[in-house]
Amino acid sequence: MLIKLKKPVTLNEYVKPIRLPEKCSSVGEKCLVSGWGRTAAGSASVLQCLNLPVLSEETCKSVYGEIITKNMFCAGFVKGGKDSCQVCNRFLPFYMCVISFGGNCDKPDYPGVYTEVCRYTEWIKSTIAKN
Repeated sequence: MLIKLKKPVTLNEYVKPIRLPEKCSSVGEKCLVSGWGRTAAGSASVLQCLNLPVLSEETCKSVYGEIITKNMFCAGFVKGGKDSCQVCNRFLPFYMCVISFGGNCDKPDYPGVYTEVCRYTEWIKSTIAKN
């Protein structure tokens, strides 16, 4: 889903455009995830950042089975400890994924599952061009 705004946003130091990905994620590549997710004290008041490794499709499917499609990938630490639920949003100079779901936040053997935005780049561009 894309959201169409009623009026243009004003770009400034806090609001900036992002580029769509030119390629899909690769196994072992690091994903920088950031946001104001939960912490031991509740929710964060300062932006949190975390690097998560992209896992293989085989590893992802061994946890979640056939629910994982070519439009998804897993990232996280097999041993657990940190996950996207603690930070909430991917933040890069370009946008590669959207958090989809995870089995158990930061628990061993349950990596986060992300939407592979590169699979939708042409649709996004086409939709924006029509509107």
